[in-house]
This record gives sequence, C-alpha cells and structure tokens, in this order.
Amino acid sequence: MKLNIAVLPGDGIGPEIMKEGVKVMKVVADKFGHEFSFNEAICGAHAIDAVGDPFPEETFKTCMDADAVLFAAVGDPRFDNDPTAKVRPEQGLLAMRKKLGLFANVRPVATFDCLLHKSPLKDELLKGADFVVIRELTGGMYFGEKYQDNDKAYDTDIYTRPEIERILKVAFEFAMKRNKHLTVVDKANVLASSRLWRQIAKEMEPQYPEVTTDYMFIDNASMRVLTEPRFFDVIVTENTFGDILTDETSCITGSMGLQPSSSLGEHTPLFEPVHGSWPQAAGKNLANPVAQILSAAMLLEHFGLNEEGALVRKAVDASLDANVRTPEIQVEGGAQYGTKEVGQWIADYIAKA
Repeated sequence: MKLNIAVLPGDGIGPEIMKEGVKVMKVVADKFGHEFSFNEAICGAHAIDAVGDPFPEETFKTCMDADAVLFAAVGDPRFDNDPTAKVRPEQGLLAMRKKLGLFANVRPVATFDCLLHKSPLKDELLKGADFVVIRELTGGMYFGEKYQDNDKAYDTDIYTRPEIERILKVAFEFAMKRNKHLTVVDKANVLASSRLWRQIAKEMEPQYPEVTTDYMFIDNASMRVLTEPRFFDVIVTENTFGDILTDETSCITGSMGLQPSSSLGEHTPLFEPVHGSWPQAAGKNLANPVAQILSAAMLLEHFGLNEEGALVRKAVDASLDANVRTPEIQVEGGAQYGTKEVGQWIADYIAKA
C-alpha cells in the first residue's frame, strides 16, 4: 500500500517522539512491502516563531494533500504565561481540527497488566478495563461566541442538530463494532445544549436496536470512570466534557504517555498522542514515545492494515514486559531507557518478528 503521511512534530517533546513514531512506520513499511512517504510541516509555537501563524496555510495544504496526518503536540510556556498573547500555539490545534473537519476524537482506554501498579487506582478496579471515548471536537464552548473585558467574560456552548447527529452516528457505529454498549455523557439537568444532545440520542436509538444505550451526567461519569471503569464500552460526549474526561482516564493506564488517539471527520484523518508538549523535558531524551507509536498503529489500522497494527501493539507490549520503559513508568531499579532507546527497541522487535 502507498500512503502519503503529513508529519507535524510541533513543540516541546513533539519532535523527539515523532522521530520514533516515524521510525516504527518505516520499519513496518519495509517489513510488509508498503510505500510510506512522510512530508513534514510546522505548527504551534514553532510555526508562530517562523511565520506568525500556529497553523500556516502551507501546513494546511500539506495535510489536505496527505492520506493521513501524524501529529505530536503543541504548546509553549512563553504563551501560557502571557495572558495578553493574541496568537497562541493551541489556536493552531483548534484551527487544524476546524479546517480539516475533524469532528470526532477517538481515544481508546485500556490497561496493561504489567503497569497496573502505576495507576493510583486499585488493581481490582482496573484489570480488564477497555473502553473508547468519542469526543466531539469542533463545537461547543471552544468554538462558540466569546467575549472578555475587565469585568465580564463569556463562552457560548452552542451545538446544532447536524453536529450532534454526526458524532452520535460515529459513536453508535463504534458500539456496534465492540460490545454494543453506548453511554451518552451530558449535563441535561442544567444545560440546554445537553438536553438537545439527549433528545437527539433518544431519537437515534431505534436505528441501533442492538446497542444498549444509557445516559449519565458528566459529574457522575467522572466518578464512575475511576470507580467502575469496566462498566463502560463506548462513551460519547461534547467537546469540553470530553477534554476533561479523557485526561482523567490517564489514571487508568497509569501514564498519559501510553494513550494514543485519532481524530476523524470530513477530510484527512489525524493520529496523535493525548499528552501535551511537556516543554520542560524537551531535548532531554525523557519522553515516552509509546503513545506516539500506538497512534501510528491506529493509523495503520484505519487503512485496514490490521496485521501491521497488531505487530506494533505486540512490540509495545513486549517492550513493557521486558521493562524497556522511560523513567515515569520504569520499575524500581530497572535499567535506564530514554525516548530513543525505547523507540529503537520497538522498531528492532518489529524488524525481527
């Protein structure tokens, strides 16, 4: 198979983990006889410094011309600590989602038996947890009308029927492919936008009679994700709730450095780790590349390369079982491995498999 992949390393640890993700993709291509081309483009703080725009038109064109986007992370404390900054790296991420029509963020949440002890939760709660969060990505407060002066500020949480219907369709179809259980997370007891979400979900239920659909307020869902993670199969929710809920799920895996994701929609699909740019670790060979590598596995599987994706996942599992891990998940007294060493071990495993 031929694939043209846009590569957006971004800021902070992004370039380091991206090298390992691309390295794994190249090894897969060599082993299975595929032809993958990689076209790098700038975004985030790097792009602001270079051209004054966190998602330049040239980067947008590179993404539109590609079959898929492999993205790392954006963010820089120079902008976080400056409330007067008019242009911010994260604006590039929002612009990318909007311009590429990436309305559905898919975040799988699963445990690794050898890492259960790294979670702050009890092993008996975690073992066997395996669910997917479908987050709406281009609507809600993040994109609604905004206002701020010295005395007043507001963000408008607006959703339309077509926006809700299309993300619910994605969620129902994911549930059909999994265990046929969908949980719609909202705040329908308070928010009008949530009541529309719930109304439309109930209207769509009869189209998927095999799916057991239940409804949960976001505050209850936030608790039960941590106390009953095995209850869930597919969760669907709006943008703001999804942003918070999916970060919370890092307590289940034990590290955000283990969580991949995809963003799907109208144009080029995008694959990225869920963690941020961790600028404090940039250039120190400390960052965990596993989420980036698993995002590459999701990319492969998206195009039907399931054997290839399965081998990448097997290599990741083998690295964790062999204690080839970056410091934040390494066992006490374990050998020291950095970003490069973990990525190379996984690539070598694939090549020898």
